[in-house]
Amino acid sequence: MSKKWTSIWLLIVCATLLLSGCVGSKAATKSQDRSSDQLVYASTKDIRDINPHLYSGEMSAQNMVFEPLVTINEKGIQPALAESWDISKDGLVYTFHLRKGVTFTDGAPFNAEAVKANFDAILGNMKRHAWINFVLEIKDTKAVDENTFQLTLKHPYYPTLTELALTRPFRFISPNSFIDGTTANGVKSYAGTGPFKLTEHKKDQFAIFEANENYWGEKPKLKSVKWKVMPDQQTILLALQKGEIDLLFGSDGDMVDNDTFQSLEEKGKYSTLKSRPIASRAILLNAHADFTKDKTIREAIQYAVNKSSIAEGILNGSEKEAETLLAPNIPYADLGLKGIKYNPDKANELLEADGWELKGDGYRYKDGKKLEITIYYNADNAQERTISESMLNDLKEVGISLKILGEEKQAFLDRQKTGEFDLMYSLSWGLPYDPHTYVSSFRVPATGDYQTQVGLEKKEWLDQTITDLMIEQDDKKRQDMYRQILTYLHEEYVYLPLTYSVTKVIYNKDVKGVGFNLNQYEVPFEKMYFNE
Repeated sequence: MSKKWTSIWLLIVCATLLLSGCVGSKAATKSQDRSSDQLVYASTKDIRDINPHLYSGEMSAQNMVFEPLVTINEKGIQPALAESWDISKDGLVYTFHLRKGVTFTDGAPFNAEAVKANFDAILGNMKRHAWINFVLEIKDTKAVDENTFQLTLKHPYYPTLTELALTRPFRFISPNSFIDGTTANGVKSYAGTGPFKLTEHKKDQFAIFEANENYWGEKPKLKSVKWKVMPDQQTILLALQKGEIDLLFGSDGDMVDNDTFQSLEEKGKYSTLKSRPIASRAILLNAHADFTKDKTIREAIQYAVNKSSIAEGILNGSEKEAETLLAPNIPYADLGLKGIKYNPDKANELLEADGWELKGDGYRYKDGKKLEITIYYNADNAQERTISESMLNDLKEVGISLKILGEEKQAFLDRQKTGEFDLMYSLSWGLPYDPHTYVSSFRVPATGDYQTQVGLEKKEWLDQTITDLMIEQDDKKRQDMYRQILTYLHEEYVYLPLTYSVTKVIYNKDVKGVGFNLNQYEVPFEKMYFNE
């Protein structure tokens, strides 16, 4: 079903239910036949394996059960399982003072030996975690005493505490859950220290998380959360209207499309929220592909695409048009770089000067070759398809032929690793990963960013500057290094910034305490409760 007809269908369903009285005064309240202290969250995805040291599970589910030494919010790094910490003057040794009396949900004590066991399990699976630079910087781990853990680094690594706060892999699971002393090949159980514990899971149906009655911190007000797997957005919307679910939380995959979100927001039957900009949507312009290796073509594409039409038309103004790869609210990214405004005349001028002649079929040719490029997108993402169609029309106006190819998600991800693309969709990782973890990944050949940049003249300099940046202790020098990196990429036109994405929430009016964590991949269930 096309995005247009999907939106129409959803709006008809919404209107029909409202008019028929199926919703009426109970539209935004819980169904009468379910528990008043269980929140039902709808997702198109199963939680899968929530082993905190691996990457197949849903991050928001992992966050409910497993905790880090430190966490991060708008105010910066905050204590979590570590009450406090000391950093040596040379930046190499971090000493963490652990909370006393904390236990895993299987009764095992959380102590320095458990922390060391978790770190050693992660380091023992180094290849799997090499995407996060911090793993490569760890030299030694030591349980100093029962409640003191010491971490020694090879170099002073400035994002250490931030990367310890990520949703994975540095979260803690009971050593009793290990299999043969490791977590690399699975775990026996999901015993964490977090505010919830997983008590039931039926694959591709639902998962039940109950409040951890022995939680060391402020206990959640909800007794349980039911993670309900639903096949598509139409089914989710019907369940919401019937009062069978309480919460939708996310961006593209687990959220109704923008037309329907706006309609529900305007009708006022539900509470809705939008986060501040959290990540950057962009198109990768491959600097080593046949046509886009030409910097002039990359620049012309920047002028040819009407990003305002995408932001205001396709996305209904729900996301702000992007001028730069990273939003100005991201640390080190407010550099005053000027974005390129829609100007097809300028695009035509650049292409003409580059020798691309416009022929009678409306397309440009040079040396007998037609200027034709392909954009690849995740076939499960209808929004990317619609944006691609808009770009096709924009590029045709300047004589560039654009082919659109949707691929199954895994094939799409595999293509990023090979670099076999002209144009491809990209999304930055959002806070707290941006800018350091995201920029660090530019050096990893398995990423689309690396493959896009590999044709650049100064790629070797770029990678070395990123490596030096990660161990630079002087904040002013780091700012200058980020300026050099982001300015170079901006002026090479290898990214076409589109919009700054947001997380959206729809929830029934009985639910209170709904908000956002700094990390877009986490849902703060522990703060939610029902209005009494």
